[in-house]
Amino acid sequence: MRRALEYAKAFDAIVANHAEDGGLAEGGAMNEGEVSGLLGLPGIPDEAEELVIARDLALTRLTGSRLHVPHVSTAGSVELIRAAKAQGIRVTAEVTPHHLSLTDTLVASFDAVYKVAPPLRTRADVDALHAALIDGTIDCVATDHAPHAREDKEREFDKAPPGMLGLETALGVVLTELVATGRMTLPDVVGRMSTTPARIRGLEGHGGPIASGAPATLVVFDPEARWTVDASRLASLSDNTPFAGRALQGKVVHTLLRGTFTVKDGEVVHGQG
Repeated sequence: MRRALEYAKAFDAIVANHAEDGGLAEGGAMNEGEVSGLLGLPGIPDEAEELVIARDLALTRLTGSRLHVPHVSTAGSVELIRAAKAQGIRVTAEVTPHHLSLTDTLVASFDAVYKVAPPLRTRADVDALHAALIDGTIDCVATDHAPHAREDKEREFDKAPPGMLGLETALGVVLTELVATGRMTLPDVVGRMSTTPARIRGLEGHGGPIASGAPATLVVFDPEARWTVDASRLASLSDNTPFAGRALQGKVVHTLLRGTFTVKDGEVVHGQG
């Protein structure tokens, strides 16, 4: 990891590392805690994530390079990142819509749609993630979109692969959890889901202001639209969404990539290359 950070520094590139200690996570199927004990499922402790983040932050401080922490899931990870930023360490971080909205209690259904890596954590962790996104400790939202074939997910919970759909529900989940509840403003969410990710990655033409003559790479959405997630109507060929049947507020109407519709009137436009 030190060598990767040193090499990346020469290009001012970002190293993004899935923070999971393989030894602590080995054999785990869900968050380690009260719920895993009641269900008799092997758990993955918070420390499996936090130890790797602590190591990576220390090496980032040593090398002066840039680190991005994907899919933060624990309150302890939030505190590590907050302290690192206060020290001037060049770190950015992201959280997923599902870690902002779902908890490990849902695993009681033994439905593998709720199996994800890192695992769904506790309500206290969700609250800490909300606070971190609001105050900027966590910079942005990323979907960690992971489609799976139905037959793969319809297995015993501990044998099913981890992963959830996240792309088509991301905006609605974040608006429902944080804007509809008054915890964040709409412009703040747009920043966390558009402007800031583009800035972190240095993506020109994305996340910028709308301007005459600029490439029309845009999302048009209705922040007040209320809809219920129907897995059978999603554009994905998979249906492993944990939000099936959930009522959300906020829906994408159109998306354009360099002036070409990729979604129009809520439907994917096929045949665009």
